[in-house]
Formats: sequence, structure tokens, C-alpha cells
Amino acid sequence: AGAEIVVTSGRGAVRAGCRLVLAGTAGSGREAAGMFTARICSILRPGALPWARAVLARGYAEAAPASASAVRMSFTFASPTQVFYNEASVKQVDVPTLTGSFGILPAHVPTLQVLKPGIVTIIDEEGGQTKYFVSSGSVTVNADSSVQLLAEEAAVLENLDVTAAKANLDKANAALSTAKDEVERAEALISVEANEAIIKALE
Repeated sequence: AGAEIVVTSGRGAVRAGCRLVLAGTAGSGREAAGMFTARICSILRPGALPWARAVLARGYAEAAPASASAVRMSFTFASPTQVFYNEASVKQVDVPTLTGSFGILPAHVPTLQVLKPGIVTIIDEEGGQTKYFVSSGSVTVNADSSVQLLAEEAAVLENLDVTAAKANLDKANAALSTAKDEVERAEALISVEANEAIIKALE
């Protein structure tokens, strides 16, 4: 029984046709929250619904050594329903993880991290930024400067509605206060965390 987010417009309420799935995974460091799958609808502005079908302290990686200055990052970013980047050359990727948010630059130390609900910021070679909200997933940084980010669900940040996020946060807090067992409590906590991250990013 996941929390549902309603997108509102001048003509009434429209239910988003997309879900953000937050899944507990054995061995992923999420055991403390229990084994469960919590679902919430994406908070999308009405004009972004057709597209839909298809936050935290930030730390940064050290700059690459001079000898590695020519190294380029090959970045792949996908969800189960859409590929956002496919081996694209980008300058930097900032990600939210269970161990803290950090920036990935070319020649970054190899690592594997579990994503938490929050904002992924992608900086292209020209310095332009694109921000996405991700529900959960993983990011892998390889020794050859290739990076793979796999999200359970993702949406362009500017397509999300802060009013709907606030309404859903109220529902999640209410669900948390009336939770009857650890599973319900864990689901409510995930929904609270996700919506708080969206609100912080949009305000």
C-alpha cells in the first residue's frame, strides 16, 4: 500500500501514470529498513505526463591528476523504462548515496554505491547542468572512467510539482504515525525521505 501522489492543475486533479519504486535489496545496506517494496507515483507536472511513461550535503571528488587530464568519462544512465545517457562524455556527475553525496570526475577511484532518494546532477562538457530525481538504484565507477547509473525510477527535476510533493509528504507523515508494523513504518519513512528530498530541491 504505497503512497500516491496527485498532480493538480487548474482543471482538477490528474493522477500521474508513472511510479517511483523504492526497493529494499539484500546486501545493499538497506536491511535496516527491512525487506520491502514501497511505491509512490511520480510528482509530475501535467504537461510532463506523456514523457513520464517512457536533498542533502554534497561532497566532491578530488580533481584528476594532471597526467589524467585528457581522460574522458563515459556515462550511462538508465531506468527500467528509459535510457537517459548512453556512454555519453560528461564532465561531472553528482550522486546521492547511502554513504553521502559525492561528485564523480574522470579518473575517479573505482567504487560501487547504493543510491538513496535524491538529486542526480549531470554537468556536460560545456558546463550545462541537468538534474534528475532518482528513487533508488546503484552507481558503478570503473577504473577506465566509465560510469553506470541504474535507477529504479527517475524523472527530470523540473517536471516535478512541489505542491504535490508537499501534499504527499503530509500523507506519508500521517501514515508513519499510524503504522501498525515495521513494514508499514519502513514504507512511510521511505516516502517521507523521497518527498523531503524533492521539496528541498525544488524550493
